[in-house]
Amino acid sequence: MSITETPPADGQQPQLPLPAQLEDQPPAPRRALHPALRAGAAVLAAAVLGVGIGVGILRTQYSDEDTAPVAAATPSTAPGASASPSFGAKSNGTHFGSLRELLLPMPEQYRLGPDAGTYGNDTDLTEDQRKSWVEDQVRGLPKKLQDALRKEWESTPLKGGGVRTYISPTGDYTVTVWLLQYHQDAVKADAAWNSVLASDSGLFRLGPKVPGHEQASCFLPDADPGDKIDRLVCSAAEGDLRVEMEVEGIAPLPKDKAVNLFSRQLDRLARPGASV
Repeated sequence: MSITETPPADGQQPQLPLPAQLEDQPPAPRRALHPALRAGAAVLAAAVLGVGIGVGILRTQYSDEDTAPVAAATPSTAPGASASPSFGAKSNGTHFGSLRELLLPMPEQYRLGPDAGTYGNDTDLTEDQRKSWVEDQVRGLPKKLQDALRKEWESTPLKGGGVRTYISPTGDYTVTVWLLQYHQDAVKADAAWNSVLASDSGLFRLGPKVPGHEQASCFLPDADPGDKIDRLVCSAAEGDLRVEMEVEGIAPLPKDKAVNLFSRQLDRLARPGASV
């Protein structure tokens, strides 16, 4: 899919059509995670203002020509011993190469999902797109908070960004994964804030653990009894990459399958070297 969607109006999250079986249900208000940006203001934004990370998820039913599964990535023939990997992680946690390559390849029977807002569904963000992403994070906030968060991103600029969306084999949930690359100390601090949101804040429902990745955290945004759509948000720091996953689909979500995908994504980024 191309990046051709009309940008949302200020203060609004991108909204895509609901699956056919839920068309008569009003869409639930989005209360997803705002990036925790080195200050308690991010907690306020997530808990009170409901500002999301600017990703568009699920809420679409594809026509037959759009639903053909994307073949799972298969290892290529091993290059010669002298060849250098095109992407991976150094021992100090710095990742190199295209973020599209660092994103989890399409699992078997999954297929590409809907566009993540205006960013497409399989994208290595350009410099202009990264600037737009930062603006998405502050849109709708009070002006003073907008200015403060812009300054934070100016002092710790977003060096890279990548996004890929996945539709489950059954078509009842969609996964959106973001890789955000910036200074390791800031990545670690932001992930720590996300962990607080997921555990000690009491603002959200507790999510599942991610086996083998103690630093990862997951939570479920608030939902009303009887909601037809549910969401799961997971976050982790891996070196200079912040990894964000949001799952949205028909309740109840298969949390074990979602967490397995997140674990596989983190494994792909693990030091001292990402998979090639």
